[in-house]
Amino acid sequence: MREQEEAPAQEGRRISTREAAELLGVKPETVYAYVSRGRLSSRSNPGGRGSTFDPKEVEALARRNRREPAGSSPAGGTLSVRTRITLIDRDRYYFRGVDATELAARHSYEEVAEWLWTGVLRPGATFTAPEASVAVARRAVDSLPEHTGPTDRLRVAAVAAATADPLRFDLSEEAVLGTARTLIPTLVAALPPQRHDHRDDGPLAHRLWARLSGREASTAALHALDTALGLLVDHDLAASTLAVRVAASARAHAYAAVSAGLGVLEGPLHGAASGLAHRMLLDVLDRGTAAPVISDELRAGRRVPGLGHRLYPGEDPRARALFALLEEIPDAAPALAAARDVVATTARHVPLHANVDLALAVLTASSGMHASAGETIFAVARTAGWIAHILEEYGEAPLRMRPSGHYVGERPPQPLPEQ
Repeated sequence: MREQEEAPAQEGRRISTREAAELLGVKPETVYAYVSRGRLSSRSNPGGRGSTFDPKEVEALARRNRREPAGSSPAGGTLSVRTRITLIDRDRYYFRGVDATELAARHSYEEVAEWLWTGVLRPGATFTAPEASVAVARRAVDSLPEHTGPTDRLRVAAVAAATADPLRFDLSEEAVLGTARTLIPTLVAALPPQRHDHRDDGPLAHRLWARLSGREASTAALHALDTALGLLVDHDLAASTLAVRVAASARAHAYAAVSAGLGVLEGPLHGAASGLAHRMLLDVLDRGTAAPVISDELRAGRRVPGLGHRLYPGEDPRARALFALLEEIPDAAPALAAARDVVATTARHVPLHANVDLALAVLTASSGMHASAGETIFAVARTAGWIAHILEEYGEAPLRMRPSGHYVGERPPQPLPEQ
């Protein structure tokens, strides 16, 4: 196979962007990034559309990329980390080689998490939180101001739970898996319940629902929430996941690494994005049409929330899977129609597709949940993915996530500053 990849190209023949991307094993966008950074030269197509490349130059770059170690920057500035957890390929994504949307549709969140951690499916897997861990986490969360956001509550709960675990510094795989199976239900149990008849046992999705909505959940709604958790469990090296791996690279214990991820997740471009989409959908429902709402967003210079994803040229597969389930829930019909109105209205000018934040907003808006509920769902779901990355990073050389800074300040020696 290697001999085929490095076979000499036909003399004088140039190749297209797509062919160059295939030779390099990257997306076409990365090929253009190589060109912009001077790592690859291109020539405009005589027809005026697209570019062509010298196959010998492309093959030489492919050989250099193969020699670069993990953690280096083959895309000329984009950090690359070898992982066996999640693959994103075109408009699909996979957990350990298995289609993630099919896995989440057929198995519970706990079963998906176990698959991600171990590569072994454990039918009927359940997570149980120790009473001592829950008690200390609840006390810490209850002491926070009433206006505290969901990610802050979860971060405080994670830190509190860590203090109740004297074995948290044991970084062996068995110990970290034990932490994972108790930390996730502890995070859920530490959140204030919205129903008096809430339970702290049974499937995690059922327990989480009682923390997000005061309504009684239908079987279809619970299945949608459980599937949403499974769909969101991991998504390769998102910003929060990278933060988790940096912490794990420094050999921070699992609670501390998860806390690092929660700190990044709170950003409006990451875990909090569904809250913006939730508020937009309520505005569309209130005004009866998406057009004025979209107009207001654009006039204010904001992106329309819930649309587009840098990794998917088409519709986000997570959104597609979740929308299909929401169609089976009668209460979700108005919010679902509002979401489709948003997509159709925006598509008149910009060809953007729905992403998972919009689908998550339909679920939360139609279930009587607060706008921040999507952020909570995202954080709880992604904690399992972070654990998988923590385990993987513990198996690598420590402190490898230490890029070198490119200093652009004044060259030394400079005089001491005057007082």
